[in-house]
Amino acid sequence: MSVSRAARFKHVSYLWDEAYAASLQGDEVALLIYRSNLLGADLRLTNYGGGNTSCKTIQKDPLTGANTEVMWVKGSGGDLGTLKRSGLAALYVERLRSLEKVYRGPEHEDEMVALFNHCIFDLNSKAPSIDTPLHGFLPFKHIDHLHPDAAIAIAAAKDGKRITGELFNGTIGWVEWQRPGFDLGLKMLQCLHENPGIRGIMLGSHGLFTWGDTAYESYVNTLEVIERCAEYIEENVRKQKAIFGGAKIKSLPQQQRLQQAAALAPLLRGFCSQTTRMVGHFTDDARVLDFINSNDLTRLAPMGTSCPDHFLRTKISPLVLNLSPTEDLSNLQSIKEKLAPQFEAYRSMYTEYYNSCKHTNSPPMRDANPVVILYPGVGMFTFSKDKQTARVAAEFYLNAINVMRGAEAISSYTSLSRQEAFNIEYWLLEEAKLQRMPKPKALSGRVALITGSAGGIGKAIARKFADEGACVVLNDNDAERLNNAQEEFQKDYGKDVFTSVVLDVTKNSDIQNAMTAAALAFGGVDIIVNCAGLSISKPLEEHTEEDWDLLYDVLVKGQFAVTKAGVKIMRKQGFGGDVLNIVSKNALMSGPNNAGYGSAKAAQLHLSRLNAAELGKDGIRVNVVNPDAVIYDSKIWEGAWAEGRAKAYGVKVEELPAYYAKRTLLNEIIMPEDIALACFVFVGGFLNKSTGNVLNVDGGIAAAFVR
Repeated sequence: MSVSRAARFKHVSYLWDEAYAASLQGDEVALLIYRSNLLGADLRLTNYGGGNTSCKTIQKDPLTGANTEVMWVKGSGGDLGTLKRSGLAALYVERLRSLEKVYRGPEHEDEMVALFNHCIFDLNSKAPSIDTPLHGFLPFKHIDHLHPDAAIAIAAAKDGKRITGELFNGTIGWVEWQRPGFDLGLKMLQCLHENPGIRGIMLGSHGLFTWGDTAYESYVNTLEVIERCAEYIEENVRKQKAIFGGAKIKSLPQQQRLQQAAALAPLLRGFCSQTTRMVGHFTDDARVLDFINSNDLTRLAPMGTSCPDHFLRTKISPLVLNLSPTEDLSNLQSIKEKLAPQFEAYRSMYTEYYNSCKHTNSPPMRDANPVVILYPGVGMFTFSKDKQTARVAAEFYLNAINVMRGAEAISSYTSLSRQEAFNIEYWLLEEAKLQRMPKPKALSGRVALITGSAGGIGKAIARKFADEGACVVLNDNDAERLNNAQEEFQKDYGKDVFTSVVLDVTKNSDIQNAMTAAALAFGGVDIIVNCAGLSISKPLEEHTEEDWDLLYDVLVKGQFAVTKAGVKIMRKQGFGGDVLNIVSKNALMSGPNNAGYGSAKAAQLHLSRLNAAELGKDGIRVNVVNPDAVIYDSKIWEGAWAEGRAKAYGVKVEELPAYYAKRTLLNEIIMPEDIALACFVFVGGFLNKSTGNVLNVDGGIAAAFVR
């Protein structure tokens, strides 16, 4: 990377590595992917999944052997930051351009997308996107189409066209807002013909096109244009007396903000999940607070966003809560009564928007609940079908805030008309894309907190639930063990599947911290798995009062306290939930040298039955899984416990797995994954009408049969 070149940029990231790029010389597609990844790495340049890039190369036509021009362009879906060759569409340029001969006009845009498939050069291509002709008609070798906040702020400003012309001395063209498609590609070509020598085109309310003869030239041109837009905006922001008309209210201190957010999130999640179970995200980013605390919030928020990528993710507008930052959230019924009419008003607004804008062939109305919820003085919540989508929605609305901030500083902000917004949101091509999405996994939209989930049975359960689509709250009382689990989950699942927190189930403060972590990360919790445990195996005369207290504090009191805290959240959400208690076959049968552990397990089992009887009215199911002798990766079997059990049965420690297997009816060694599968059976939709049940996973021990 050139330090001197990087120093030219203050508002964008110059990431080009000359040595690495040199290793790619001669492979224009590889350079396209490299450039795309660099652009996608900076959210100031484009949002997640937004924008597209392209290059044109000369390839040998496999059908004729002659050289032909091929355009490689980011295909439908995908993200620039993680783009690979498999995410590109490759099309014959001549065939693509020849489609102009059969184009029937803007009212027939959608039929052109199907014709793109007749222009495919590489049979392994990703499906071409609606933006394909925007790249195809422009003659440049390398093209970038991005959605930078700074550029969109100008594109969405009332005087955006004039400002663009003056700011770039006529070197950036302007094309008025139009839905992407074939006609927009033709209009961009017309703009180029009318303005020869320009270095880019600003699309009104939409984004920016820039280009170059090489990957590097396109990259630098893109950065320079966005940098100049950002400089201009910041110059004008500094001239303002106050951003967004100044502060109307003050934010709570951060710790109080997080407390309020954690207390409110499950309630909001419940309201947003009336149609589909949603997962939440919360942010109190300083830029969000500037907006939601401002005098201009009530004017700007209902206007909605400008860039189509923004409102596709965030809906037409957010719900702004009419709650004091210091609102007392302790009275569940009272706060629900305050929130209910606000959600009803939003649903009515959205329904009216749909009914007034729909066409005869529009898809049915989707979920009328808000995606973005603003709580002045506290922060922003977003809710969607999974954590990644909820987090990305927050990023997109932050993009929208940045756009409004910039547009208001240089002129005044304008948004798309409701009809145009509807035409994008309910575009038949977008609907087709939604219909092609894979079926949700069994635990999609569910949040699980599994105590002791950094190893052994707990981690196996967490992995199984994550594999089935759930978000999980990893926890352990051993910070090092937890850190190892975090690294494993980050590598295997990514950041959106889990959060983690140190949790000692004997400490109420830790339990509350864990529930707060679940609420802030995901909006609440649906599944509590009480798995944390320990074992002490001693003859009666050697068993101490300290041993007894520790067993009952962890196994019985811990289960009680975690369940109580989890149920409080489930009741806020209002759609039921699951409590799974990992107990033991020792709850049902007696064994030697096991008075404290066995009786504590029996107490766990009966507590489960008591909870099932009490919580059924709330739709909360409580069930039990009884393992036996799960030795692999278990802290329980470290040290004295294994030695104690070996002594009790007259075998060596290393002989224990085989000993336990031989005494079962099935002659099977029990693994953590076996327990995880049993847990999944209870929560995965197979036994939705079952509560108070006990499932033994012990290889078959007749003495432990449930009677």
